[in-house]
Amino acid sequence: MGNALTIGIDEVGRGPWAGPLVAVAVCLSDQANLSGLADSKQLSPAKRTRLLRDIRQQAHAIGIGWSAPARIDRLGLGASTGRAMRAAWSQLPSEHGKRTVYIDGDTDFLADIASPTQCVPRGDQQESAISAASIVAKVARDRFMQTCAEIFPGYGFEAHVGYGTAQHKAALSRLGPCALHRYSFSPVKRVSNK
Repeated sequence: MGNALTIGIDEVGRGPWAGPLVAVAVCLSDQANLSGLADSKQLSPAKRTRLLRDIRQQAHAIGIGWSAPARIDRLGLGASTGRAMRAAWSQLPSEHGKRTVYIDGDTDFLADIASPTQCVPRGDQQESAISAASIVAKVARDRFMQTCAEIFPGYGFEAHVGYGTAQHKAALSRLGPCALHRYSFSPVKRVSNK
């Protein structure tokens, strides 16, 4: 029985001090030939870009959901992750609605949707559709943050893409937070309360 379809969902951007959380749903055939898939954090930017091209060519569908910093501050990471994952899943064509959705991690953010779901801890290392989702999400978020570096110069978003680094900490101290920062995160909160 060939050509079974699998849906994988993953997110990136839970830990950064700035920028959105991005969730992606990818529907792949078991016939997809995507060698080199892995957790996006373990791949070089060049390898992620090459794999993104392959994923786009071979995926049956891709959905993407975003949770902005203001939503993360207002709702917290859990609810924001759930909303982004729901948005990603909802963009898949309805014919994929009865397929099992494999979610990276141990929290079922989609428990009440029509599809059966299965949580897979470290799923981006075990399930190719989750790995593919991880890569698409990482590239999308990194590109967004690199574009934002032009809008918000001086923070170094082109390099650290919002994650906590010495460069980012120094920029926060020097410039204060910008609209991309997550004010509920301690390093940003400390600077904004000065």
